Amino acid sequence: MDTIFQTKDYDRLFVLCDDNTERLCLPIVMSKYLPADVQVITVAHGEQSKSIEGLTSVWQSLTEGGATRYSCLINVGGGMVCDLGGFAAATFKRGVDFVNVPTSLLAMVDASSGGKTGINFRGLKNEVGVFANPKETIIDDVFLNTLSDEEVLSGYAEMLKHALLDDVCHWSGLLLDDALHPSKSQIECSISVKHRYTASDPREKGLRKALNLGHTIGHAIESHSGQMSHGRCVAYGLVGALYLSVVERNFPRERMYQTVEFINRHYGRAPIDCNDYPALLSLIHHDKKNCANDVLFTLLDDIGSPAINCSVGDEAIKEALDFIRET
Repeated sequence: MDTIFQTKDYDRLFVLCDDNTERLCLPIVMSKYLPADVQVITVAHGEQSKSIEGLTSVWQSLTEGGATRYSCLINVGGGMVCDLGGFAAATFKRGVDFVNVPTSLLAMVDASSGGKTGINFRGLKNEVGVFANPKETIIDDVFLNTLSDEEVLSGYAEMLKHALLDDVCHWSGLLLDDALHPSKSQIECSISVKHRYTASDPREKGLRKALNLGHTIGHAIESHSGQMSHGRCVAYGLVGALYLSVVERNFPRERMYQTVEFINRHYGRAPIDCNDYPALLSLIHHDKKNCANDVLFTLLDDIGSPAINCSVGDEAIKEALDFIRET
């Protein structure tokens, strides 16, 4: 497979990975895609590296390695590495090229494409970042063999979100198939849905906001827990968003329950209780998608028919949290 490294003359190549992907995935990438003369930058795995400190360490490594505006950063890893590396490249020397090689299912179908980069800040997910597109994204399903069941489920939640935004056939197919063994065609279909939404609205001024389905509550649960995977929290956020879609938008109740049953079966119920509500509401009110004092959700009128910028009050949000916790 020809890549940009064979067609564009970079003065230096840098690879960013975390300590897990350096061990499990970097040898595959080196053997299949990269020349031998690359400089490797390694950060600790986990969200703690997606921070000001992590960003600074990448900038420092690029500086010490002699990176110029004619260099390229290759991000080999999951969503954290793609987000962090993309932001580091987009801001270093006012922007150097970067390439994403997503190694998790979540990164393949979500973080590696669409042009969003960023870091967490003061406990808030993706609070600081820029829109910047990779020069290339290399999707290789060989990396699925390196993933745990939890990591596969994390990515499958984003695939389920894309199906809800697509059509009934796509949605029903995912509900019937094995969440732990997604096919290459399912992955490609999920990526194509995201591309369709991002291509028409690259800077998230309108329709692209549909991709935030499940993320308003999901990000709050993720930030509050500090340990649950992004995709698992998105799955719980989808439960809340579907409940609100029924209440606020008359989404078909039976389709909500079919989706919730699938999520409960594979992800269990969210480990939250009423004592968590004040913290979760505070995080939801700090969501970057909000406008003034309005908490804005993406909801659904039906499968494939998103409704963006839906203002939802605190009492309805609490009801959604009750539904997530009890259903």
